Amino acid sequence: MSFTLAEARAADAADPLRPFRDRFHLPQGLVYLDGNSLGALPKAAVGRLGRVIEEEWGEELIRSWNSRDWIGAPQRVGAKIAPLIGAKPNEVIVADSTSVNLFKLLVAAAGLSDRKVILSEAGNFHTDLHIASGAADLLGLQLEIAPRAEVEARIGADVAVLLLTHVHYKSAERFDMARITAKAAEAGIVTIWDLSHSAGAVPLDLNGAGAELAVGCGYKYLNGGPGAPAFLYVAEPLQGRLLSPLRGWMGHAEPFAFTDDYRPAAGIDRMLAGTPPILSLAALEAGLDAFEGATPARLWSKANALFDVFHGLVEQNCPELVCITPRLPEQRGSHISFRHPNAFEICQALIAADVIGDFRAPDVVRFGLTPLYLGFEDLWQAVDRMAAILRDGTWREPRFAVRGKVT
Repeated sequence: MSFTLAEARAADAADPLRPFRDRFHLPQGLVYLDGNSLGALPKAAVGRLGRVIEEEWGEELIRSWNSRDWIGAPQRVGAKIAPLIGAKPNEVIVADSTSVNLFKLLVAAAGLSDRKVILSEAGNFHTDLHIASGAADLLGLQLEIAPRAEVEARIGADVAVLLLTHVHYKSAERFDMARITAKAAEAGIVTIWDLSHSAGAVPLDLNGAGAELAVGCGYKYLNGGPGAPAFLYVAEPLQGRLLSPLRGWMGHAEPFAFTDDYRPAAGIDRMLAGTPPILSLAALEAGLDAFEGATPARLWSKANALFDVFHGLVEQNCPELVCITPRLPEQRGSHISFRHPNAFEICQALIAADVIGDFRAPDVVRFGLTPLYLGFEDLWQAVDRMAAILRDGTWREPRFAVRGKVT
């Protein structure tokens, strides 16, 4: 693919999403291709957190639970996620982590039938499988893990819950949510979708797909900051039937009545547990506000253009890398992954050259194509530097083989 630096700059100048880049802090000279793992810092988050700390916490203190509606933050922030995933505002709430929310939904969904199997995909993100294993052990159920190509064929009358990740964390392969949800529903199975690598980049229509349950991450494409709270989705018709296994006071019908008995709150509020993390919610809300004016369709259109450019440049200039991400837009998410036997060392050499992607064991280097703030010149610069690293063998330096706790 021939795509020059001049063409990249022209594409950036014509990009209708280009002004959104100014809403983020991006270090000069650094190419950030890891927004699928940790989103960039929204500039507004700095001021927002400062106001919450100095004014709301510092001056108003505990009064802010009412005067600044801290108590309503999980619902308010959830309502801002809803249009990004094709849900109603009252179907999304922000709480806890993805792992905790997944546990809540797995146990609650399994309680809707007397079936004995939780079905998931081999190679799913490991925390999903670990949480499912713990839930299965707790409930006396069986966790069955099927190869990706065999998941749909395994759908049957003994399965209580189907747990799938919409976009695969490593390959970026995407499941057909509507088709699989419908097939599972016909068999009496409740499906839980993990949207961690979808929300904020890939077009989603949970209501249109008939999805009943979903969880998702706040710190990737939603730019909520490291460790940002996660979200969960429960379709309105199912909300009254689910009971959370973590029956904390915020999920009670009257949390400030301080009664000994537990009565679940109406609607999705029953999926809350403990006190909302106000500072983290404020940062996430700033990240969501950065989407204002950017429609999911426009985001996806740019993500596709970024994919085509990056794939073409790598194919032409770095033939040693083997792409494992599907080319067709409807079959993939918004990151692109390549295999190489020395993927870790290449990734570390790239980071030293101010190109940040990430590595996934055993041999995958992964690049997030974040449409909200990534530009076409970023891609040109990244591939130019990567081609030099491969050509010169820079990645062979011993320092690039040293592994930290986080890879």
